[in-house]
Amino acid sequence: MKKITVMTGLALVLLVPTVAGAKPTPNAGDKRAAKSECNMFRGHSHATREAFQAKFTTFKACVKQKAAEEAQEAQNAHTNAAKECKAARSGDPTGFATEWGTPGQNGANRNGKNAFGKCVSATARAKEKKADAKDQEDATEFKNAAKECASERTADADTFKTTYGTEGSNFKNAFGKCVSQKVREDNDEETQQPTS
Repeated sequence: MKKITVMTGLALVLLVPTVAGAKPTPNAGDKRAAKSECNMFRGHSHATREAFQAKFTTFKACVKQKAAEEAQEAQNAHTNAAKECKAARSGDPTGFATEWGTPGQNGANRNGKNAFGKCVSATARAKEKKADAKDQEDATEFKNAAKECASERTADADTFKTTYGTEGSNFKNAFGKCVSQKVREDNDEETQQPTS
């Protein structure tokens, strides 16, 4: 019996790091957010829909990818929030409990027992909101790039094909490659700009 207990314990010790490192499974909220984000990426114009199809192939593929990203963003937000709150609590336990804990009767803080959970929850929500804003910004950049590429293609289709497309694909991939390049250029410009 002792041998079985030890073996079970060892199996659990080996299993825990594997589960902890596993990718999160998207929940219903992640899938709803993914559908909304895919709708933003797809847009309403012919150019944005063409770029969407070049990037994701289908709406279902987009939702699957974006739902996985949403779940990962949520996990990262929670993990990072927990680290930040732990550091804040260790720096000033009394101030932390006062700031984050729920006051009880007559202003008593109930020893701030719920302070850590409230801190993690609020901080994680703020981080997720920031990630969602970044997703919306990315969708806007993608649609703007699609429109810019459509204008270039309309101006001179032959030059457009040879500039962006690859010969092996009969230049059919030119539009998708143009959009990717424009988005990358926009991101490079943003990272090079000094923040004030």
